[in-house]
Amino acid sequence: MLEFMDYVQHVFYNASNWNIDNSYSQLTATARAILDFETPRGLRFTASSLASPNFATSYNLGSVGLVDGSFSYLYSSRVLQTVSKSSQIDLHSVIRGYRQIKELRTPDKALEWEEWQVGKRTDCRDQLLYGRLYLPLSTLEALYLRRISPTQQLKLSAVSDGRMRNGGTILALHQYDVGKYSTESLYSTDGGLIGVRGLYNFGPDPRKQDPDLTRMEERFYGRFSAGAEMYYGALNKSGGVSFGGRFATLPAHKGIPLTATVTLNPLMGNISSTYAVKASKNLSLCSQLDFNVYSYESIIVLGCELWRMKAPKDKKWERSMEAKLAWKLDEVVEPTISVPREVAGVLKARIDQNWRIGLLWEGRVKDLMFTLGSSIDMKRKDQPFRALGMELQYSS
Repeated sequence: MLEFMDYVQHVFYNASNWNIDNSYSQLTATARAILDFETPRGLRFTASSLASPNFATSYNLGSVGLVDGSFSYLYSSRVLQTVSKSSQIDLHSVIRGYRQIKELRTPDKALEWEEWQVGKRTDCRDQLLYGRLYLPLSTLEALYLRRISPTQQLKLSAVSDGRMRNGGTILALHQYDVGKYSTESLYSTDGGLIGVRGLYNFGPDPRKQDPDLTRMEERFYGRFSAGAEMYYGALNKSGGVSFGGRFATLPAHKGIPLTATVTLNPLMGNISSTYAVKASKNLSLCSQLDFNVYSYESIIVLGCELWRMKAPKDKKWERSMEAKLAWKLDEVVEPTISVPREVAGVLKARIDQNWRIGLLWEGRVKDLMFTLGSSIDMKRKDQPFRALGMELQYSS
């Protein structure tokens, strides 16, 4: 489950019309959401608040060994109109599940971002500031995010920790996204790392597509995407490269939604393939196969997620007293408009070829959102439960 500050950052992305899924780093986001979930350890509680439409705070307290915690603050120049109460937040917004990619949208024009008053330009670019201090280790995290233009974004993240080399590290990331393709350039002070990655989407270009063009009913609603990344560390004189491809159905697809990916790291000899399918409205299945051509080692992981929905509040399941006395059932009246069903929670499970099992239950009880999970190693007969924990979140 996303922490409150991560949830607010996603709200900022949506408010500023930035598509975080159109990136090479998000190529396997669907498989990671179903298979690579983190199991909580110990007990952890987080209290957060969106004090104003531009300012948010969060306090975290945990008990893993020694008592630890953190407090964080976030400022956004753009007004964030969103639900902040934990009792009202849509769980689909904070629980990472099957990721359905969306239709590519046409980027805003630069002229649409300009504001003029008395012959002077008064518009300013959206920006976000975030800081978090961990205690008792006094580790500091910082983030600066700025929208440069409708197609560009700058992201600076830093970590200050005396245990790290040079006392910390800074990562600079420049993102460029026009819908049809996207590129990212990055530099990290840790090892002098320089990298670039990109993603290309096959099919129509949203910048040239005719909005009045009617679509055929039998059109194939899917998208092929391919990308690559290259990076080089100036200090340790080492580099890397990877390639990847993805096919995913679009929301307009009338069949079963599915996502398939293949990634290749030629230097390390790793080949990874994933296949995820939304078998029903509330059930998603996913499999992953990793193979190394040098060592011939392979890893197989299977996982699923099952969403539990609440019954509609306006539906009556019990008979009235008058009907009970008459020994008959109430007349069933079908509603003319379907009532949306609220999410009650989701159960996630995964297992690999070594019989290591991960279980996770996420949901909401009254005003608290919770995450309960456990890691089980079936080959360890003496101590199969490797981890067990719970996280509680409250926000206002």
